[in-house]
Amino acid sequence: MPGLATQVERYSVVIAIGGVPVRVNTTDADFLDMLQDRYAGFVSAEGYAEFDFDVDLVAPAFSDPDADVSVTHSSGRWFMKRGDFHAEWEPATGTGRIRQTANPYSIDAVLRIVHTLVLAKQGGFLLHSASAIRNGKAFLFAGVSGAGKTTIARLAPEDATLLTDEISYIRKLDASMKSEGYVAFGTPFTGELAKLGENTSAPVAALYLLAQGPENRIDPVAAADALRELLANTLFFAEDQEMVHWAFQAACGFVERVPVYRLTFVPDARVWEMIG
Repeated sequence: MPGLATQVERYSVVIAIGGVPVRVNTTDADFLDMLQDRYAGFVSAEGYAEFDFDVDLVAPAFSDPDADVSVTHSSGRWFMKRGDFHAEWEPATGTGRIRQTANPYSIDAVLRIVHTLVLAKQGGFLLHSASAIRNGKAFLFAGVSGAGKTTIARLAPEDATLLTDEISYIRKLDASMKSEGYVAFGTPFTGELAKLGENTSAPVAALYLLAQGPENRIDPVAAADALRELLANTLFFAEDQEMVHWAFQAACGFVERVPVYRLTFVPDARVWEMIG
């Protein structure tokens, strides 16, 4: 009847990465199906979520997903934008909104940004690195593009559990958790392998800085060099002095507690005989 509003059905999915559940709400069932497929293994069956994002889908237009990300803070809200999305998030209420086309890449970027902001104040971070669990311990393999992250992940033996070949999720433990140190979690953020990591976690035993060479060799790295390379490989987007401070402190805390080595390797499976 004229004058009666049409009720729009709303769909939701909870995506839990690093033990942090984020609910994404949409009115598009096809978009929901795409999210469930994209984050398979990280979709939580529980209704609880720490944060809620409403997604407004817009018509496709020219955009550049490789354009620089802008992340700014004002009046208690974070504002995130790139060529393919605009988003805002209010940590105090745990709510946010994303405006994007119906693709999985934009929301992927928003989730990465939000997790970096959450982790920084907790002493953790996202790291450009492959990571895997072996013998109950997590090992991180960091390096610039081409250093060998995908190669080391592809060469992992059957008794290793791949957490990611691209972006590792590192959380700091504290006394309230009856333990100290760092834990690496699996992520759905993929690199060349295009394979989601396993949704599991383990204490971090070591960080290896990758370099390919004529022989397999492990060398210790001085603390100052370890810190510099860790910061160079840490994902961070915020244009905010306080958050930069927290991110720096997180990196300092990590190199104080976790051994960092230079791993020079020949690209064959024998390198894993030196790890774990």
